[in-house]
Amino acid sequence: MGLGTFWGISAGAGDPEWLTLKAVRVLQAVNWVACPQNAAGQPGLAYQIVRPWLQPGQTLLPLPLPFVTQPELLQAAWEAAAEQLAPLLEQGEDVAFVCEGDVGLYSTFAYLAQALRQRLPDLPIQVVPGVCSPLAAAAALGSPLALGPEKLAILPALFALAELEEACAWAEVVVLMKVASVYPQVWQWLAEKGWLQRASLVVWAGWPQQALFPTLDGLADYRPPYFSLLILWPQNRSSPRVADLPKGS
Repeated sequence: MGLGTFWGISAGAGDPEWLTLKAVRVLQAVNWVACPQNAAGQPGLAYQIVRPWLQPGQTLLPLPLPFVTQPELLQAAWEAAAEQLAPLLEQGEDVAFVCEGDVGLYSTFAYLAQALRQRLPDLPIQVVPGVCSPLAAAAALGSPLALGPEKLAILPALFALAELEEACAWAEVVVLMKVASVYPQVWQWLAEKGWLQRASLVVWAGWPQQALFPTLDGLADYRPPYFSLLILWPQNRSSPRVADLPKGS
């Protein structure tokens, strides 16, 4: 018996209807669906997104993959998850691992796949792309993320304003992923530059509790939740609405 296939399924940014047809087909074909678990040890947000598409009789495997930055803790978690999944794959079972957004953009999937490959060098690995949060946020705002020759910078987590300064020097569009932890500093920096109207904030993109802030005016004391994304147009382009674009854009 050969090895099963390890599938990376992009769950999209909240809305279950953003899953691709292929993602749904694969999810409904496998017996084992793995996903990150939350702090309470329950299936996390990725599972909530794909739950409407799952079939009776499938086995769910919530994996403890903590939201930490310490490399040694992360490595231990990936290896423990790989140890749990490897026996199934060795038995020829296909396993689908679901992640929020796209599995190719700052996703746990890549690290877990690498840990599995170290155990099973010939393991077939397949990836199904999906809707990532920057595109979901831009769509919610009714604005294209980038136009024509504009250069796009995506910062995964900002720990120094110098990184934002550097990105704004060359990019016409800058996306700050999960900006909540540094939002007060970013807001103050934007206010000092007079750029509050060049930035938009989207929280819980694609979820029922989604909230949109087209500008940051008056939001000095706002404390966004963990799942927040900021889009900045530093090169003096205000965020155009789709309806305002000329025909053919």
